[in-house]
Amino acid sequence: MTNKSLIKDKLILILGRLMGQIRDNKLLKKIAVVVKQLREEKGLSQEEVYNDLNIHIGRIETANTNITVSSLGALCKYFKIKLSEFMKMVENA
Repeated sequence: MTNKSLIKDKLILILGRLMGQIRDNKLLKKIAVVVKQLREEKGLSQEEVYNDLNIHIGRIETANTNITVSSLGALCKYFKIKLSEFMKMVENA
């Protein structure tokens, strides 16, 4: 990891805390990998998922957004996977 990316991560963490949010970039990156994997397994584009759920999955897949539990639940339901199964996939990512 470069100095620039470390500084960026620390700034994001500080801003998140100021806004009352906690941001775990490593976890978000693992979630991004799993969401992208599930979408690709279904043969869906990001646009198709957005049209079906109104969730900007591209932001999730690039770990640019702190996903909400509600969005995560909607994605799990959409991909027909239990939240617990999703989290196991994240742990193994």
